Amino acid sequence: MFVQQRQSWISSRATNRLLALGLGSAMLMSFGCQRALFPEDNPRTQFETYDLMRQRYVPLEAPDVFGEPKPALRARLGRN
Repeated sequence: MFVQQRQSWISSRATNRLLALGLGSAMLMSFGCQRALFPEDNPRTQFETYDLMRQRYVPLEAPDVFGEPKPALRARLGRN
């Protein structure tokens, strides 16, 4: 009699732990579905903000001959 009650108590406890673990996992996974922390359209640094305000902004990427985006190093480093 006591053995059967003890086994049912242990299985109930294990079920509760598994349920809590599953619920906790589901909550953690749902936190990953948030919006981006730093959106692409916002300036990345204070220097970009300064350039935008002074109308001297040069984009980070420029399309190459084939239309693929490449870093715009010549445009960003060539101005004086």
